[in-house]
Amino acid sequence: MPLLKVNDIELYYESHGTGDPLVLIGGLGRAVAEMRPLINALAAGGYRVIAADNRGAGRSAKPPGPYTIGQMAGDVAGLLTRIGVERAHVLGISMGGRVALALALDHPKLVDHLILTSTGPRAATRRWRVRVGMAVSQLPVLRGENPPPRHALRAQFQASGSFDATARLAEITQPTLIVHGRTDRVAPVALAKETHDAIPGSRLALLHGGHPISLLPHRQQQFVATVLGFLPPSKPPSAA
Repeated sequence: MPLLKVNDIELYYESHGTGDPLVLIGGLGRAVAEMRPLINALAAGGYRVIAADNRGAGRSAKPPGPYTIGQMAGDVAGLLTRIGVERAHVLGISMGGRVALALALDHPKLVDHLILTSTGPRAATRRWRVRVGMAVSQLPVLRGENPPPRHALRAQFQASGSFDATARLAEITQPTLIVHGRTDRVAPVALAKETHDAIPGSRLALLHGGHPISLLPHRQQQFVATVLGFLPPSKPPSAA
């Protein structure tokens, strides 16, 4: 798949499957290649899965920081415009969940259904959670062959840590599903409950497992089933 010039950088993206578009936004330092099993499972559910490496990750450009979550949401919006997608379901994981929130708030016409996974409207503030988050992001089982350089990982981490959409959650009008691990030590489950309480009409699904419930093989089947059970049936391209 190509590199596209979006805003001030080049973004690497992939598109898999057919049907209604479903945008997948990865977490801290996460590349498309590291989410391949999840992409394949969602595409097998009947959706066109569009996934891009966030600025600072994978094969996308890695400019010096600082980055912001709003900036990364703008990158996703620009990508969708470039490839002709006017509206899509959006699934964000961890830091990607904050990018998805910013996308829904700042570009609401682009977002159909919103799925927030292992995330919250702000990052956890305790220093030990910061260390755990960095450690989880570097687990060999979740890392591919193209890990981000330190400056880019730090820029993403600082962007995620400085973002806070708590006061704007009531502005979310899209149907929203919040999926969270019951034993998440990076994003405390209290953040998921807070998000659920603040977004009108949202659904909360608490699953067995911790922060990486969407990426670990033994948790992924339950996660995918939960997501597909929330999304409306996808229309084949000929019926779109």
